Amino acid sequence: MSMKTRALGALLLSIAATIGLTTTASATPPGIPSAATARSELAALTVRADGSMTGYSRDKFPHWITISGACDTRETVLKRDGSGVVTNSSCAATSGSWFSPYDGATWSAASDVDIDHVVPLAAAWRSGASSWSTAQRQAFANDLSRPQLIAVTDNVNQSKGDQAPNTWKPPLTSYWCTYAKMWTHVKYGYGLSVNSAEKSALQSMLDRC
Repeated sequence: MSMKTRALGALLLSIAATIGLTTTASATPPGIPSAATARSELAALTVRADGSMTGYSRDKFPHWITISGACDTRETVLKRDGSGVVTNSSCAATSGSWFSPYDGATWSAASDVDIDHVVPLAAAWRSGASSWSTAQRQAFANDLSRPQLIAVTDNVNQSKGDQAPNTWKPPLTSYWCTYAKMWTHVKYGYGLSVNSAEKSALQSMLDRC
C-alpha cells in the first residue's frame, strides 16, 4: 500500500469517526460506561497530588500473561480488536486489520499496533498502585474486563507514554468523550486518585459526550 493510499484511508476513517459512522474493525473494549455514569464516578474519585515515582518499574506490573492456550494478553486483545485476524499455532497474528480509534488509522500488520494501557502503568503507580501487591498490579496490567486495554497505532501510543489526559489526549477529538469515560471508569474501578488538572481535563472531555 502506498503512503498516499494509506493516508487517504486514514483520512476517510477519521471523517467516519468524526461523524459517528462505525467500522467493522473498530476497537471497542468492554465495560465502557455511559457519560452519566462516568461523571458520577469522576465526582467520587479522590483528588490529590500525584505520588512519587520512587521504586517504580514496569516489571512490577507483570505483563503480558498467558490468557488461554498459547495466547497472551497482547495477542488476545489483537484478536478482540481486529477484523479478520488470523493467527498461527503460537497465537501470533499473521494477518488481519486493526483500526486505531485514537487517530483513525487502519493497519494490516500487527507490528504496527501497540496494546495501550488506557491508564498507563506509571500513572497508576502515582495514583495508588505503588501500595498494591504484585498480584494486584498484574491484574491491572492484563485487565480484559474493563476498558483498560486497546489496540492502537504504535507511535501514537508511544507519544502518549505515561501521560494523563491533562497533558495528552487522542489525536481524534471525536474520541475524547469515549477516552475520558474509559479512563475514569478504570480509575474508579481500581480506587485510584486523580490530580486536580487531570480531573478538570476529564470533566471537559466528558462535556463533549
